[in-house]
Amino acid sequence: MNSALLAVVRRDLLLALRQRGDVLNVLLFFVVVVSMVPLGVGPELGVLRLIGPGTVWVAALLASIVSLPRLFAQDHADGSLEQILLSGQPAALIVIGKILAHWLVTGAPITVAAIPIALMFDVGYAPGRTLVLSLLLGTPALSLLGAIGAALTLGLRGGGVLVTLLVLPLTVPVLIFGAGAVSATAGGLSAGPSLLLLGGLSLGAAALAPWAIALALRISLE
Repeated sequence: MNSALLAVVRRDLLLALRQRGDVLNVLLFFVVVVSMVPLGVGPELGVLRLIGPGTVWVAALLASIVSLPRLFAQDHADGSLEQILLSGQPAALIVIGKILAHWLVTGAPITVAAIPIALMFDVGYAPGRTLVLSLLLGTPALSLLGAIGAALTLGLRGGGVLVTLLVLPLTVPVLIFGAGAVSATAGGLSAGPSLLLLGGLSLGAAALAPWAIALALRISLE
Protein backbone atom coordinates (compact mmCIF):
# COMPACT_ATOMS: atom_id res chain seq x y z
CA MET A 1 0.00 0.00 0.00
CA ASN A 2 2.83 2.38 0.79
CA SER A 3 4.48 1.67 -2.55
CA ALA A 4 1.16 2.31 -4.32
CA LEU A 5 0.78 5.62 -2.50
CA LEU A 6 4.31 6.68 -3.41
CA ALA A 7 3.76 5.60 -7.01
CA VAL A 8 0.67 7.82 -7.32
CA VAL A 9 2.48 10.79 -5.77
CA ARG A 10 5.51 10.27 -8.01
CA ARG A 11 3.35 9.95 -11.12
CA ASP A 12 1.40 13.12 -10.42
CA LEU A 13 4.55 15.08 -9.58
CA LEU A 14 6.16 13.98 -12.85
CA LEU A 15 3.05 15.04 -14.76
CA ALA A 16 3.13 18.40 -12.97
CA LEU A 17 6.78 18.88 -13.93
CA ARG A 18 5.96 18.16 -17.56
CA GLN A 19 3.15 20.71 -17.39
CA ARG A 20 4.93 23.17 -15.16
CA GLY A 21 3.13 26.04 -16.87
CA ASP A 22 -0.09 25.07 -15.09
CA VAL A 23 1.70 24.98 -11.74
CA LEU A 24 3.36 28.35 -12.35
CA ASN A 25 0.02 29.84 -13.40
CA VAL A 26 -1.47 28.99 -10.00
CA LEU A 27 1.47 30.52 -8.15
CA LEU A 28 1.44 33.56 -10.44
CA PHE A 29 -2.30 33.98 -9.84
CA PHE A 30 -1.67 33.98 -6.08
CA VAL A 31 1.12 36.54 -6.32
CA VAL A 32 -0.81 38.82 -8.70
CA VAL A 33 -3.95 38.84 -6.54
CA VAL A 34 -1.95 39.70 -3.43
CA SER A 35 0.15 42.31 -5.24
CA MET A 36 -2.86 44.14 -6.67
CA VAL A 37 -4.37 44.88 -3.27
CA PRO A 38 -1.77 47.49 -2.20
CA LEU A 39 -2.32 49.27 -5.52
CA GLY A 40 -6.02 49.55 -4.73
CA VAL A 41 -5.93 50.52 -1.05
CA GLY A 42 -2.84 52.72 -1.08
CA PRO A 43 0.64 52.52 0.45
CA GLU A 44 -0.28 53.27 4.09
CA LEU A 45 1.59 50.71 6.19
CA GLY A 46 -1.04 50.65 8.91
CA VAL A 47 -3.73 49.63 6.44
CA LEU A 48 -1.48 47.06 4.75
CA ARG A 49 -0.60 45.44 8.07
CA LEU A 50 -4.29 45.22 8.93
CA ILE A 51 -5.50 43.68 5.66
CA GLY A 52 -2.38 41.70 4.77
CA PRO A 53 -3.16 38.37 6.48
CA GLY A 54 -6.73 38.25 5.22
CA THR A 55 -5.62 39.15 1.71
CA VAL A 56 -3.02 36.40 1.64
CA TRP A 57 -5.53 33.82 2.86
CA VAL A 58 -8.20 34.87 0.35
CA ALA A 59 -5.63 34.70 -2.46
CA ALA A 60 -4.47 31.27 -1.27
CA LEU A 61 -8.08 30.03 -1.25
CA LEU A 62 -8.76 31.36 -4.75
CA ALA A 63 -5.49 29.94 -6.09
CA SER A 64 -6.37 26.56 -4.62
CA ILE A 65 -9.78 26.64 -6.30
CA VAL A 66 -8.21 27.62 -9.63
CA SER A 67 -5.99 24.53 -9.48
CA LEU A 68 -8.79 22.07 -8.65
CA PRO A 69 -10.13 21.30 -12.16
CA ARG A 70 -6.87 19.64 -13.18
CA LEU A 71 -6.82 17.41 -10.09
CA PHE A 72 -8.81 14.59 -11.70
CA ALA A 73 -9.86 15.95 -15.10
CA GLN A 74 -6.82 14.91 -17.12
CA ASP A 75 -6.81 11.37 -15.75
CA HIS A 76 -10.54 11.17 -16.40
CA ALA A 77 -10.16 12.38 -19.98
CA ASP A 78 -7.53 9.78 -20.99
CA GLY A 79 -9.14 6.92 -19.05
CA SER A 80 -6.26 6.44 -16.64
CA LEU A 81 -8.35 7.39 -13.61
CA GLU A 82 -10.66 4.44 -14.15
CA GLN A 83 -7.70 2.11 -14.59
CA ILE A 84 -6.11 3.39 -11.38
CA LEU A 85 -9.31 2.85 -9.42
CA LEU A 86 -9.58 -0.69 -10.85
CA SER A 87 -5.99 -1.53 -9.93
CA GLY A 88 -7.02 -3.39 -6.77
CA GLN A 89 -5.58 -0.79 -4.40
CA PRO A 90 -7.93 1.00 -1.98
CA ALA A 91 -9.52 3.94 -3.76
CA ALA A 92 -9.04 6.17 -0.70
CA LEU A 93 -5.30 5.45 -0.83
CA ILE A 94 -5.14 6.54 -4.47
CA VAL A 95 -7.04 9.70 -3.58
CA ILE A 96 -4.65 10.50 -0.73
CA GLY A 97 -1.70 10.18 -3.11
CA LYS A 98 -3.25 12.52 -5.66
CA ILE A 99 -4.19 15.11 -3.03
CA LEU A 100 -0.70 14.95 -1.50
CA ALA A 101 0.83 15.59 -4.92
CA HIS A 102 -1.64 18.44 -5.48
CA TRP A 103 -0.64 20.06 -2.18
CA LEU A 104 3.06 19.72 -3.00
CA VAL A 105 2.64 21.67 -6.24
CA THR A 106 0.10 24.24 -4.97
CA GLY A 107 -0.13 24.56 -1.19
CA ALA A 108 3.59 24.21 -0.49
CA PRO A 109 4.70 26.85 -3.07
CA ILE A 110 1.99 29.23 -1.84
CA THR A 111 3.24 28.78 1.74
CA VAL A 112 6.81 29.57 0.68
CA ALA A 113 5.69 32.55 -1.41
CA ALA A 114 3.95 33.98 1.65
CA ILE A 115 7.34 34.74 3.23
CA PRO A 116 8.29 37.62 0.89
CA ILE A 117 4.65 38.71 0.69
CA ALA A 118 4.59 39.12 4.49
CA LEU A 119 7.57 41.44 4.10
CA MET A 120 5.74 43.36 1.38
CA PHE A 121 2.81 43.98 3.73
CA ASP A 122 5.20 44.76 6.61
CA VAL A 123 3.24 42.55 8.99
CA GLY A 124 6.23 42.06 11.28
CA TYR A 125 8.30 39.03 12.24
CA ALA A 126 5.93 37.32 14.68
CA PRO A 127 2.73 37.81 12.61
CA GLY A 128 4.62 36.82 9.46
CA ARG A 129 5.83 33.63 11.10
CA THR A 130 2.28 32.87 12.22
CA LEU A 131 1.02 33.54 8.69
CA VAL A 132 3.41 31.00 7.19
CA LEU A 133 2.61 28.46 9.92
CA SER A 134 -1.14 28.95 9.45
CA LEU A 135 -0.78 28.35 5.70
CA LEU A 136 1.29 25.25 6.38
CA LEU A 137 -1.45 23.89 8.64
CA GLY A 138 -4.45 25.12 6.67
CA THR A 139 -3.63 24.60 2.98
CA PRO A 140 -3.88 20.78 3.27
CA ALA A 141 -7.50 21.29 4.32
CA LEU A 142 -8.04 23.46 1.24
CA SER A 143 -6.73 20.68 -1.01
CA LEU A 144 -8.77 17.99 0.75
CA LEU A 145 -12.04 19.91 0.81
CA GLY A 146 -11.51 21.19 -2.70
CA ALA A 147 -10.95 17.67 -3.97
CA ILE A 148 -14.46 16.76 -2.82
CA GLY A 149 -15.90 19.42 -5.10
CA ALA A 150 -13.60 18.40 -7.96
CA ALA A 151 -14.72 14.78 -7.66
CA LEU A 152 -18.42 15.63 -7.47
CA THR A 153 -18.26 17.80 -10.61
CA LEU A 154 -15.95 15.54 -12.62
CA GLY A 155 -17.04 15.37 -16.25
CA LEU A 156 -19.80 17.96 -15.88
CA ARG A 157 -20.09 20.91 -18.22
CA GLY A 158 -19.32 24.10 -16.34
CA GLY A 159 -17.69 22.11 -13.57
CA GLY A 160 -15.32 24.94 -12.67
CA VAL A 161 -18.18 27.18 -11.56
CA LEU A 162 -19.82 24.34 -9.63
CA VAL A 163 -16.53 23.56 -7.87
CA THR A 164 -16.34 27.14 -6.67
CA LEU A 165 -19.90 27.09 -5.37
CA LEU A 166 -19.33 23.80 -3.56
CA VAL A 167 -15.91 24.51 -2.12
CA LEU A 168 -16.25 28.09 -0.88
CA PRO A 169 -18.75 27.34 1.93
CA LEU A 170 -16.64 24.38 3.10
CA THR A 171 -13.44 26.40 3.29
CA VAL A 172 -14.81 29.45 5.13
CA PRO A 173 -13.74 28.09 8.58
CA VAL A 174 -10.20 27.54 7.30
CA LEU A 175 -10.10 31.11 6.04
CA ILE A 176 -11.44 32.52 9.31
CA PHE A 177 -9.05 30.61 11.58
CA GLY A 178 -6.07 31.22 9.30
CA ALA A 179 -6.51 34.98 9.19
CA GLY A 180 -7.58 35.04 12.84
CA ALA A 181 -4.35 33.40 13.98
CA VAL A 182 -2.27 36.16 12.39
CA SER A 183 -4.55 38.90 13.73
CA ALA A 184 -4.24 37.44 17.23
CA THR A 185 -0.44 37.48 17.02
CA ALA A 186 -0.46 41.06 15.72
CA GLY A 187 -2.71 42.06 18.63
CA GLY A 188 -0.41 40.51 21.22
CA LEU A 189 -2.67 37.50 21.84
CA SER A 190 -1.92 33.80 21.52
CA ALA A 191 -2.45 32.28 18.07
CA GLY A 192 -2.41 28.77 19.55
CA PRO A 193 -6.19 28.14 19.58
CA SER A 194 -6.63 29.18 15.95
CA LEU A 195 -3.60 27.15 14.83
CA LEU A 196 -4.85 24.10 16.73
CA LEU A 197 -8.23 24.44 15.06
CA LEU A 198 -6.53 24.72 11.66
CA GLY A 199 -4.53 21.59 12.34
CA GLY A 200 -7.67 19.85 13.56
CA LEU A 201 -9.55 20.79 10.40
CA SER A 202 -6.75 19.42 8.22
CA LEU A 203 -6.52 16.19 10.24
CA GLY A 204 -10.28 15.75 10.25
CA ALA A 205 -10.44 16.34 6.51
CA ALA A 206 -7.56 13.90 5.97
CA ALA A 207 -9.44 11.23 7.92
CA LEU A 208 -12.84 11.68 6.26
CA ALA A 209 -12.45 13.38 2.88
CA PRO A 210 -10.59 10.59 0.99
CA TRP A 211 -13.48 8.18 1.52
CA ALA A 212 -16.03 10.72 0.33
CA ILE A 213 -13.85 11.61 -2.67
CA ALA A 214 -13.39 7.95 -3.64
CA LEU A 215 -17.15 7.43 -3.52
CA ALA A 216 -17.76 10.59 -5.57
CA LEU A 217 -15.24 9.46 -8.19
CA ARG A 218 -16.90 6.07 -8.54
CA ILE A 219 -20.28 7.77 -8.97
CA SER A 220 -18.86 10.18 -11.55
CA LEU A 221 -17.31 7.33 -13.54
CA GLU A 222 -20.53 5.28 -13.68
